[in-house]
Amino acid sequence: MNISLIVFPGTNCDHDIEYSCGELLGHSITRYWHSEGSIGSPDIVIIPGGFSYGDYLRCGALAKISPVMQRVKEFASSGGPVLGICNGFQILCESGLLPGVLLQNKSRRFLSRFVSLKVTSCSSFFTSSLSEGDVFHCPVAHFEGNFYIDSKGLSDLAAQNQIVFQYSDSAGVVDEQSVASNPNGSLCSIAGISNREGNVVGLMPHPERSVELLTCMIGGVSPSVQERLALKNRQLFSFVG
Repeated sequence: MNISLIVFPGTNCDHDIEYSCGELLGHSITRYWHSEGSIGSPDIVIIPGGFSYGDYLRCGALAKISPVMQRVKEFASSGGPVLGICNGFQILCESGLLPGVLLQNKSRRFLSRFVSLKVTSCSSFFTSSLSEGDVFHCPVAHFEGNFYIDSKGLSDLAAQNQIVFQYSDSAGVVDEQSVASNPNGSLCSIAGISNREGNVVGLMPHPERSVELLTCMIGGVSPSVQERLALKNRQLFSFVG
């Protein structure tokens, strides 16, 4: 797969994507700076995490008007697959490519820890090779990851199978009120969604940061299990559409 990687001032997870998708999985990665009017001819576009433009105004508010995002919108409108991770998810919401908004965490604190991530829809491009109910374990690192949408929007997401990932416990049990499993307080424990067409997906957790044993160190779990969890996380970047 040829991947166009969108980079803004303040992006800090681009090298993680290059390593996980490029070096480990063999995808071809080309970087595109925020001021460029082209994204090449990719199979997939990825908007990685970070703090685009320093998160001034609010997360993703300035990134949405950058020249490169106009090309990303055109690519998405033509059916091209677009994945936004963390700040990338925020940018996709600000740009109108995904519904809803990412608010401050309910704790009003920056959140940095491992979470369990349950696959709740396999109808999107990026989850079509996964199994519904699958649980992945990967880190989150954000201050504004509390997903919110109005009641009609939530009903539409559910009806159209657009809720792609939810926060859960390690057994896949979802509990919106549990700080342990839904640490940022997201509505309906939503960790990731897609557009109606399924070609645009955003999620807050960072699976690209936990694709090797060294970066998938979970307390109380043996190294052999940790390694299996890390290898499993690579499935999220297999991109079998």
